[in-house]
Amino acid sequence: MTNQDLISRAYEAFNARVIDGVLPLLTPTVDWPNGWEGGYLHGHDAVRDYWQRQWQSINPVVTPISYRELPTGQTEVVVHQLIEDKQGALLTDGLIKHVYTIENGLISRMDIVTA
Repeated sequence: MTNQDLISRAYEAFNARVIDGVLPLLTPTVDWPNGWEGGYLHGHDAVRDYWQRQWQSINPVVTPISYRELPTGQTEVVVHQLIEDKQGALLTDGLIKHVYTIENGLISRMDIVTA
């Protein structure tokens, strides 16, 4: 599986709200950004808890637009991020970049790049 395939599967499972479809694609010690509250999460349990809390309050849909392999070996993904509150009011609608670090065929880190 290519890095793009791996990352695409993660987005598909995230948008379908299938946590157990994403976690096997992440290393057990994954570092994941808490884009909602700030900071980073470490490991599957922290990521699971974060997404469950997040999805109770907001409805994010993140769609990959383009992929690019960086000289560092990381994969940069430009995504369309659409976030609504639970009543359907628009909170965010725009493009941002996610940068993934892949180790041994699994996502070990994701960073949100806003600049």
